[in-house]
Amino acid sequence: MRIPEMALQIQTVLVLGGSGFVGRHLVARLAAAGARVIVPTRRFERAKHLISLPRVEVVEADPNRDADLRRLMAGQRLDAVVNLVGRLHSDTGAPYGRAFARAHVELPRRVVAACAAHGVPRYLHMSALGAAAGAPSMYLRSKADGELAAAANPAVAATIFRPSVVFGPEDHFLNLFARLQRYLPLLPLAGAGSRYQPVYVGDVAQAFVNALARPRSRHQVYELGGPRVYTLRELAALAGDYAGHPRPIIALPAALGRLQARLLECLPGEPLMSRDNLDSMRTDNVVDAAAQARTAAELDIVPVALEAQARHYLGAAPPGFDDFRSRAGR
Repeated sequence: MRIPEMALQIQTVLVLGGSGFVGRHLVARLAAAGARVIVPTRRFERAKHLISLPRVEVVEADPNRDADLRRLMAGQRLDAVVNLVGRLHSDTGAPYGRAFARAHVELPRRVVAACAAHGVPRYLHMSALGAAAGAPSMYLRSKADGELAAAANPAVAATIFRPSVVFGPEDHFLNLFARLQRYLPLLPLAGAGSRYQPVYVGDVAQAFVNALARPRSRHQVYELGGPRVYTLRELAALAGDYAGHPRPIIALPAALGRLQARLLECLPGEPLMSRDNLDSMRTDNVVDAAAQARTAAELDIVPVALEAQARHYLGAAPPGFDDFRSRAGR
């Protein structure tokens, strides 16, 4: 995939969530295209993997604080702000919990207001496929309200992206299924029949880069998906096969799957699955064919097949590979 010339159009970009899974790919591609990229992080350690990239500045700041947000934008002459911040879990609430409200709705509202105040003309926003006010999950309802916040100020041209589940090295989706099958004799799976259209992380990052280079992407919404639709069961099976540990997959009935999710919510740390995640699965995570064609045409994206990438990063390293990496200093 070619990287468009951006030097005359986009000089400086602030990327919120730039140290995360999608963010690190986007920051690298923006830097390669000649942009100066500013990445705020609450803890420098989380983003130190970016400091070796040319034209990338890692700044300790918390975008959830108005003072930090003003400091990030003041005097920078930003051409665009990209917001990749999101979370999969929250406390409960109506129409969604406080954690979802803060990350998915309040943050974009504050960022767009700050963009307008400091003369930043572009705002690129990460939403999710299936976002809707009447969606079955808190996650998707909060994402829908986040889109309204993103497009609320006509002085700031927003571009909204709705990806299906994103896969790639270090993802928390296929890698999770691969790890589980490494240690479990079988895989009990809730929502096994739910449908997804996984999109490669590199394609998502390139869509953002190409949108910045194309003025016609202003005030547009783009859905992002890969070339093929899978059931969750098929994706779990592929992950096990590619990791070299295929296991029997047991599709759980709805009631049993919900009980499993509730038990997982009680474990310490981020749950592997929540009841709200199950609610999201009630909506197929699939891109409309017309929307897929429009994204390809307007953003010049040819989706990479899951099979072309996942078998490489999920597969076991050949003998001696880890030793070779350590000797090479990688």
